[in-house]
Amino acid sequence: MDEDRLAEIKTHLLEMREEVLKESERVYAESQSLGKDGVPDIGDMSSNSYNQEVLMNLSETQRARVRDIDAALERIDQGVYGLCVRCEEEISPRRLEVRPFSRYCIDCKTEVEKFGE
Repeated sequence: MDEDRLAEIKTHLLEMREEVLKESERVYAESQSLGKDGVPDIGDMSSNSYNQEVLMNLSETQRARVRDIDAALERIDQGVYGLCVRCEEEISPRRLEVRPFSRYCIDCKTEVEKFGE
């Protein structure tokens, strides 16, 4: 992959990272404010508890996304971006276009999902 394309990908990954962090901050602020708008009844408490759990799970998903993006940025710095971390074959450009922080080629991703890493 040429240097210009890698620079574009790096910029895109950094923008994605910033978006995820901003969204994570928003979700955290929302989760902290749930149930603090007066005296809740039992239905409100149940609903707020469920909503807070959903928001916290979303936040874990966001943390995982940041870790994936950071790993992709590290692979760029190491000069191995675009290579599958399992088989070391090239990841298809289309896959990287859709999911620029992909660690695996399609075949290895399928195997990892079936059998674990």
